[in-house]
Parts: sequence; C-alpha cells; structure tokens
Amino acid sequence: MTTFDARPQAVIGSRPPGWLSSILVDGHAGECDAVFPFHQRTALEPACVATARKFVDQTLGSWGVLEFAFDAQLVVSELVTNAMRHGGGAVQLRLLSYQAELACVVTDHSRSVPLASTADVYAEFGRGLRLIDALCTAWGWVSPGEARKQVWAILAC
Repeated sequence: MTTFDARPQAVIGSRPPGWLSSILVDGHAGECDAVFPFHQRTALEPACVATARKFVDQTLGSWGVLEFAFDAQLVVSELVTNAMRHGGGAVQLRLLSYQAELACVVTDHSRSVPLASTADVYAEFGRGLRLIDALCTAWGWVSPGEARKQVWAILAC
C-alpha cells in the first residue's frame, strides 16, 4: 500500500475553508499567524527552500506543535519549489494555525493555476502536488486581485 492509497484524496479547490478564507481573502487577522518574506534576489535560489524549512521548524517550535514539523516542512518544500519553478519565485511563506489545523500558504508571482501532473516512474519531477494530496486534508489557491496567487495546503494536527 502506498501513501496515496492510505489517505483519502485531499479536497482540491480554489476557495479555502472559512477560517482561512477570512484571513487570506477578507484580510482578518489570524490568531497563530507567522509570515516569512522571501528576498527578491534570492527567491529563485534553491537555498530559499532550506530557509523556509527552518522557518517552519522555528515557528512550530514556538507554537508548541513541533511534532507536526516534518510533514509541514515537506509541504512547504513542495510549495516553495513550485513557486520557484512555475510561479516566478516565492514572495512569502505564511503559517497559520486554527484549532486542529495548520495552513501553509506560499505566495508567488504568477496567477497560473497549479496542476498535479502524472509523473512516470523514471521522472525526476512532477510528484510535488501528489505528495501534498497525500499529506494534507485540503489544498488550493486564491488570486487576490493582483498578479500573484496564494497556494495553500492544510495539515490536520
């Protein structure tokens, strides 16, 4: 049995759940909300993925939920890598916690919709969003009126 068989498919859509929508779309403040802005000159460098993982570790440690750091780091790595490869670079990483959910949100410079591809066995790329499907309860994206999008993924805590 693979990971993809073990978990139900994540709900994929363009609108986040109500609590996250009120923060991302409506602009309300989150209770546990941490933001990491990427520097424009390093947003396309592979090292920004490692920096994002460290931010996840530090933030979840300060929130007292370090046991979810490994899965969150994997999700953030994929989101930031996708922003680098397909979104013109990562603008910001945002972590939000609400009740028993943790949202990882990456903003990039593109409005193009993220698509999960079907990679063959020998492909070196193309499995990132499938990994997010396996680890998360939901993921999607929003494009708030500007030339950027926010890709979000929710982990159950």
